[in-house]
Amino acid sequence: MDIPGDEPDLDAEIALAQSDIAAGRVVAAVDRLQTLIEVPIYDHRLHYAMAAALGAVGDQEGQQSWLLDAQTFHALQAISEQADMGRFVSEPNYALQIGEQAYSDGKMGLASAAFGQVAPLPGAPFNVIMRWGLSLLHQGRIPEAITAFNLAADTFQSSMAHEFLLYACFFAQDGVRLHAAEARRWAQLYAPAPADRAFANPDLAGRKLRIGYVAPTLLRSQLRQFIVPVLEHHDLLRVEVFIYCADPATETGIRATAVRGIGTLSDADAADLIASDGLDVLVDLWGHTSGGRLGIFALKPAPVQAAWINYVQTTGLAAIDYVLHADGTRAAEDDELFVEKIWRLGPIAVPFRPGERLAPTPTPALANGYVTFASFNHPARLNDATVAAWAAILKGRPGSRLLLKYRYFVDPVLQQALLARFLGQGVTADQIVFEGHSTGPDYLKSFGRIDLALDPSPAPGGTTSSEAVSNGVPLLTLRGPDFYSRIGTLRLEPLGLHQLVAESWDDYVAKVLALTADIPALDALRAEVRPRFEASPLRDEAGFTAILEDAFRQMFDRWKAGA
Repeated sequence: MDIPGDEPDLDAEIALAQSDIAAGRVVAAVDRLQTLIEVPIYDHRLHYAMAAALGAVGDQEGQQSWLLDAQTFHALQAISEQADMGRFVSEPNYALQIGEQAYSDGKMGLASAAFGQVAPLPGAPFNVIMRWGLSLLHQGRIPEAITAFNLAADTFQSSMAHEFLLYACFFAQDGVRLHAAEARRWAQLYAPAPADRAFANPDLAGRKLRIGYVAPTLLRSQLRQFIVPVLEHHDLLRVEVFIYCADPATETGIRATAVRGIGTLSDADAADLIASDGLDVLVDLWGHTSGGRLGIFALKPAPVQAAWINYVQTTGLAAIDYVLHADGTRAAEDDELFVEKIWRLGPIAVPFRPGERLAPTPTPALANGYVTFASFNHPARLNDATVAAWAAILKGRPGSRLLLKYRYFVDPVLQQALLARFLGQGVTADQIVFEGHSTGPDYLKSFGRIDLALDPSPAPGGTTSSEAVSNGVPLLTLRGPDFYSRIGTLRLEPLGLHQLVAESWDDYVAKVLALTADIPALDALRAEVRPRFEASPLRDEAGFTAILEDAFRQMFDRWKAGA
């Protein structure tokens, strides 16, 4: 017989277990949780706590299993508070409506649970499987996302689904090698055979070099801050520049010899159009990202073809001759990871022109009395090694905060999953702050609230890191073992900020703790970052463009010599 009052206070017991985990009393926490876990078995809080406990003892497989259950139960609980669960489990269209709304709201945990009701079923529509994969990816649930994209690619023989799979590989374990293999497979499956073209381009003596750039849009994407400085500094007395985009009406004011729309053309027709312009060098700016046109490059409409800016990995296409990299990303196994040849451009691979910027501000710890670390990166970049290092930093700097800011951090499931991962490393929720997307002045003000930006690894930040240093925020990055994990160094070493590049995770943690031990010194460093950025190669738009043009001439001359 149940005796009233004998039921445990679930909230209090979970809080005690969490305290035990944070204090390192993991055995006591597991004992407490095991007595609770029998009933109610579906309470997601218990599963998050158990995941944290298993993480604390290094049982990553067990942690992942409990975490996945916690995320599922949590999402279903949240859905049940606003939906008819009878209809949710029995009416696919109703579940999909809930999934679409959750996806629109940025609540990817709820979205993946809803799409997961339908996507694995026989006959599931393509777009549902893709939405399922994306909602998993945006939570950092990479193996599950890869499974979903594989399902879509294999079921529908879809080039596009396979390209989303390639993107997910960026964040997977041993991602550069997984990506390299999948990119080659993509090319084998979907790339058309090169067209039979005979190029008769004359020597460059006495004429202009003809360069073409391909992207769905240049001005309405993050490409703008990287490509516009180059377009504005191309020497049109020595080069002709052709832009091939989806719709020229969206590229108003772009500086080029010609802007041609290819959004409605097939790959073959677009390749014929490009070939008719008699280009010397054709450059892809988009890669396997959604909206890219690599099928055009497979048809080889120009004698020399290169990949640049938006895609630093291999495209897998033998028809692309070069991929453009900076010197600082060089690593031992680069050549085997690329179908293309790597062309080194020097200390940077692309300039960066910041938009509106925050006025110079002192490091906020001077006024706050505590240090604020931050990452504005996609949640998929926050792998276990990164979480462990950031947790070690938070423990080593008591009272500090970590601001995680991105659109998907509004999701309560994502938040609790990350908090469980941090708790498994001994860090409690009071040190983690989540924020969603912001724009304009609100976004700029965010840089004035952080003392030190932390780069994840082996998938470091890109545009967000450039924005941080351009706004005067010191950034700490790790020089990883491969080209992709070294991208963060390109935001620092060209500025002469070598002290902000770590050589190992232990060095990373030690550097952060040393930097934040002396707040006046950190403030002095902050005062250096923006002037160093302004004086760096990243801001020498004309100088870089001259280097780029020279590289294209050398590429063409090599082709001509071998033609």
